[in-house]
Amino acid sequence: MQTGILPSPTTEFEAVIIPHRSLSRVGLQWLVGFICLLSTMISLGLWFIGAWPVIGFNGAEIALAVVLLRRNARAARASELLLLSDEGLRVVRTDMGGRRAERTLQPAWLRADLEERPGRAPALWLSDRGIRMEVGAELGEAEKRDLAAALASALHRHRNPQFDNPQLR
Repeated sequence: MQTGILPSPTTEFEAVIIPHRSLSRVGLQWLVGFICLLSTMISLGLWFIGAWPVIGFNGAEIALAVVLLRRNARAARASELLLLSDEGLRVVRTDMGGRRAERTLQPAWLRADLEERPGRAPALWLSDRGIRMEVGAELGEAEKRDLAAALASALHRHRNPQFDNPQLR
């Protein structure tokens, strides 16, 4: 037996949550180009009728729209990873800047609870002995319900393993 080598944990459940963005990088460039073109045409029309002071506000509005669109596209880099193994349930969050935060929860008493909120998608909470953290905040209602059911099933299988003993067959 070799020393110093840790056995790799077996993965029992894995879920990667990435915020959905409908525009690709090229689509975002086309949208920004279309907004700039449309704004230029509007600005020229305003210039010809003598309302030239409005052009500055139009430019500021375009700059704000571009900044907000780019920030939205940048937020798509955020992700959340749920990984259940022998070591526990690891929750790894990566924000839009690339910074990672990781937390390991022990699955022995861990619960995946859906908290119903009127008029909004339910919240998916992981609860364990005084620790309560929300996961999947970017997901819609159906996806959260699916994730909660899959996670609860994986936690149940982890706590109640079925052993296959060939000698007992």
